[in-house]
Amino acid sequence: MDRAHVESDLDLEQTLYTEDQIRDRLREMAVRIESDYAGREILLVGVLKGAVMVMADLARAIDRHVEMDWMAISSYGSGTKSSGVVRILKDLDTDIAGRDVLIVEDIIDTGLTLSWLVANLRSRGPASVEIATLLRKPDALQMEVDVKYVGFDIPNAFVVGYGLDYSERYRNLRCIGTLAEHVYT
Repeated sequence: MDRAHVESDLDLEQTLYTEDQIRDRLREMAVRIESDYAGREILLVGVLKGAVMVMADLARAIDRHVEMDWMAISSYGSGTKSSGVVRILKDLDTDIAGRDVLIVEDIIDTGLTLSWLVANLRSRGPASVEIATLLRKPDALQMEVDVKYVGFDIPNAFVVGYGLDYSERYRNLRCIGTLAEHVYT
């Protein structure tokens, strides 16, 4: 879905990144990942639902074999805010003991949920756990999270598109844009 399909709703204030900008940045990240993991097998762990687009396009941009698995986790909070209280809705199907794990995220906001996830995965005995995210909000971070691969640092605004949603809408936008405040307040 293109931005033109929602512009008449006045839901998006601005486009932060176009489809081409996202694709180019994921290719750059893939080149770095390939270099960093030379001679090692990577298990990409996507966090559902938001990371679906990022995971698919990042995996396709990596020019060698990768394995993929998925987790679904829920962070309780009010509306658009995360509390950091997490539960697993869908766990990995893969045993990660001794494996090089690369968590693939769509966005890092407060860092609370992701820090919990990293600790959970590290407790399973992998060789390594690193993080790749398309977006990071430095001004929203409440907990330091060591992120090895960052696509874009963005302002502390509510964003949608390319997997990011509000009430399950806007995920299939090809761009990433800021959602107008009247939509979520």
